[in-house]
Amino acid sequence: MQSRKEKKAIGRQKLQNIIDTCRSIEDRSLDPFLINIRENVSTIRTYFPEWKIPDDLCLDAETLHHLASVIKMQSEWLKHRSTSLYTDPFLLEEKIKKLSKEEIVFTFMKAWFPIIEMEQISLHSLAEATRYWEDLLPIDERWMKQQPNEAAISITTREELVQQKVMRDIAFSQELGSFWEELKTKAIQTGRNGKILYWDFIGAETYDETIQRAFMTSFLITYGYATLEIYPLEEQTFVKPYERPIAITGKKQLVSIPISVSLEEWTKWKKG
Repeated sequence: MQSRKEKKAIGRQKLQNIIDTCRSIEDRSLDPFLINIRENVSTIRTYFPEWKIPDDLCLDAETLHHLASVIKMQSEWLKHRSTSLYTDPFLLEEKIKKLSKEEIVFTFMKAWFPIIEMEQISLHSLAEATRYWEDLLPIDERWMKQQPNEAAISITTREELVQQKVMRDIAFSQELGSFWEELKTKAIQTGRNGKILYWDFIGAETYDETIQRAFMTSFLITYGYATLEIYPLEEQTFVKPYERPIAITGKKQLVSIPISVSLEEWTKWKKG
């Protein structure tokens, strides 16, 4: 049978475990719905009568505070999903599995709006076709060989090729390195915690320049110079540079993350 001292030690450890789990959720490392709120509240209620000293009471209060924070995150998540008319794919899958074939067909028929087009030959279209063929020149005249235009041959310079965007003014690796240094500088100066919002980094005065910066950013991420941090609840995407490039091994499965850089998105960012 456990002594009172052992019971207190076990209780403190359980409360500390709850706090650690809640902190992981608050740091966006875990899903807020992975924690069992009812079970953890029951644990707090079980050990509360054992606490007599201020340190234990503070630990109990801190545990309740972090649980309340997780409950708030769960509420915000549900509010966000409900306002965006989001439906969980797993719920849809379960719903479809429970439907009979007749119900699926009926639902499909209600949502199906086929496009029908009818074409037929009329006297007017036949008359138009006849006039078209009558107005055509004979084949011999239509297939007359034309002498190709003579093009003047001249020498172009490297500066002209750069101006026409056929060649780059600097090597791509050098340009990528400069872009990486710019990312590290901006992440420190205008970002937070060593990272910067994706649009705050790629956004430029013109849309063409923004597309170019998004293109270069994708290479920084692909080649291991930086990484993306995505927070779905806040709908925010950050770019975080590495201090040194990280080698991408063949064993690691790369994930493609599509990010819209449309003219509409650029206009919204431009307006703030």
